[in-house]
Amino acid sequence: MKKFSAGLLVYRFKNKKLEVLLVHPGGPFWAKKDEGSWSIPKGEYIEGEDPLLAANREFFEETGYKINGDFKKLIPLKQPSGKIISAWAVESDFDVNNIKSNTFTIEWPPHSGKLVEFPEIDRAEWFTPEIAIQKILKGQAGFIEELCNILNYKLKHS
Repeated sequence: MKKFSAGLLVYRFKNKKLEVLLVHPGGPFWAKKDEGSWSIPKGEYIEGEDPLLAANREFFEETGYKINGDFKKLIPLKQPSGKIISAWAVESDFDVNNIKSNTFTIEWPPHSGKLVEFPEIDRAEWFTPEIAIQKILKGQAGFIEELCNILNYKLKHS
């Protein structure tokens, strides 16, 4: 069964510089991972569900913020797992120190019989597109590149 995910690539201009919002997954597996582990706020939805509504719902669940604005549809990206991610770029701004993520429960440590609750995302940060492309999961980097094309922002390659 094909899996679908939808999310929002939120961007802002701070001091005339473009920044994008990425979130870091919570839980013990991701705790010590940084480069190549961040994501746009997103989540799965079922076929037939409106993906933009799902993207907004998932954004709220992961950050505690509701986003309004001019949503720009980005080209969906197929992940190595086969999952298709649909995303929309939207300009907004908020304080990442005030995010409130929903949680999930897993057995931790493994085989301990102890259930532990973790936030779905443990932090969010604003990054320049150049840094964001290094931080984001490789299968989602195309969203940042497409946003830069839409905004006529020339990526500086290192």
